[in-house]
Amino acid sequence: QDHIIISPPLPRVIQPYKEKSLPIFLSLKDPEIATHGSENSSGRCLLTLLGLAFILAGVVVGGACIYKYFMPRHKVYRGEMCYFENENRDRAAEPYFLPIAEEADIREDDNIAIIDVPVPKFSDSDPAAIVHDFDRLLTAYLDLQLGNCYVIPLNTSIVMPPRNLMDLFAKLATGSYLPQTYLVREEMVVTEEINNVSDLGIFIYQLCVGKETFRLQRRDQIMGLQKRSAENCHSIRHFENSFVVETKICQQ
Repeated sequence: QDHIIISPPLPRVIQPYKEKSLPIFLSLKDPEIATHGSENSSGRCLLTLLGLAFILAGVVVGGACIYKYFMPRHKVYRGEMCYFENENRDRAAEPYFLPIAEEADIREDDNIAIIDVPVPKFSDSDPAAIVHDFDRLLTAYLDLQLGNCYVIPLNTSIVMPPRNLMDLFAKLATGSYLPQTYLVREEMVVTEEINNVSDLGIFIYQLCVGKETFRLQRRDQIMGLQKRSAENCHSIRHFENSFVVETKICQQ
């Protein structure tokens, strides 16, 4: 008989379990791309700052223009007087009057009067700019021919206060008030040089800064000082009252 041989089944080999690993994708930026991104951010910040700067500059300039064109300005007054020059005017049969013109910037809020004396047409006096500071009680003369500045205490018996001075120039501006007045003479002597004009107030500082500046004293207030024929003197004729003043400044 045929024998059937049945072989035992082969053992099943069990493979160990392996955990499937999923691919991991890392998002890495290209260094060149990252650098460009940082540069673009810096550029945007710079443009933003420049834009803000332009806007601020526009606001400042616009504000200045509005102030310049819409805010009240200081009014400059112009006036002219005629004065008698001869010493013995009572004896003159036909008195001859000389005109003198001025411009005045009168700032009542600042308690300041700034007088501009142009080159005179009929006298040998010097053109000048004059500042009367009623707060500091000082007067400064800038002789435009010499380029020197002179400072002296304010003479309130000659110089009208700003409000009265405005009224005087307002009358002169109408042309109906042209007084034929007289000439008052005062003589000043240079006493010392002023090296620092910053303590004299902002208006006198602006007038005298960068110029040789000297202190003055009236000759009649200096005891024992006599006139000297060799003195170098210059005159400034001006008015801050209803009469004309000749201020003679002499260098000893």
